[in-house]
Amino acid sequence: QVQVVESGGGLVQPGGSLRLSCAASGFIFSIYAMSWYRQAPGKEREWVALITSTGTSTTYADSVKGRFTVSRDNAKNTVYLHMNSLKPEDTAVYYCNVNLMGNDYWGQGTQVTVSS
Repeated sequence: QVQVVESGGGLVQPGGSLRLSCAASGFIFSIYAMSWYRQAPGKEREWVALITSTGTSTTYADSVKGRFTVSRDNAKNTVYLHMNSLKPEDTAVYYCNVNLMGNDYWGQGTQVTVSS
């Protein structure tokens, strides 16, 4: 059974940092790209970042480029999202995603709130 479980969210002040984690199971983690998405209140879910299976290539949404870094540890079946210089507009539920042969799998999400 494919599972992805996010953790690490919380309340942080503007300019602060957080690291999100996504633990994966039920599939061969090391051969699939992984993505992070987020959904703010009243808005559609948006793509944030992607990392290739080996971790050698990453891409980011323009809104987070230069502030967020995605990484992975294939030995631990875990992908991370390092978030720096957080802004109030980064407030959202953050989701981990894997697409396996055309099927999307999502976790339950982790809430990130950026507020003073």
